[in-house]
Amino acid sequence: MKATAILLSGGKSSRMGTNKALLDIGGKPNIERIRDELAGIFDEIILVTNDPGQYEFLNVRTVADDFPGKGPLAGIHAGLKASSYDTGFVVACDMPFVSGDLAESLIRRLGNHDAIVPMIGGTHHPLFAVYKKSIIKEIQSCIEEGRLRIKDLLRNIDAVYIDKKELQTYSAISLEKVFFNMNHPEEYEYARKAVKDKNRL
Repeated sequence: MKATAILLSGGKSSRMGTNKALLDIGGKPNIERIRDELAGIFDEIILVTNDPGQYEFLNVRTVADDFPGKGPLAGIHAGLKASSYDTGFVVACDMPFVSGDLAESLIRRLGNHDAIVPMIGGTHHPLFAVYKKSIIKEIQSCIEEGRLRIKDLLRNIDAVYIDKKELQTYSAISLEKVFFNMNHPEEYEYARKAVKDKNRL
């Protein structure tokens, strides 16, 4: 698919106490699980990180934030700016059960909109979402003005929200599993055991 998968490496999580991207899930770092899931679908994969040395094992292109310390919005900016394609699928590093099929479906659903954002139970998921490269200037304006919440960006672009009912038509995997993320040690342990025991969340 002529689109870019943009992996946000994050960093040391105060709640997890370590880099979530490098947590071992099923015998490999979680960021590698995500890369493997998306590699067969996207023509390009970019990892956004300010510490590329930690991720040499991935053998993917890495780019650094233009605005370090400004959170995930800066990561989206860096990934889209570096992308070779007009469309980018953005995913956080703490999601061990990413669905490549769902990512591909969101790309195909984008059409002429600026962004496609899943919404489940009233919760937006802007770090498993699709963005057009054409919004880079708007992202930069948000950052420079100190509006660092992604929802500040979404208010100013043509963003479409996809609800649970529609999302389920695109995914053979339960959405609870796809959108599960690890913020605390107990969530990591749950994910690790789920993979080991081949359980579904």
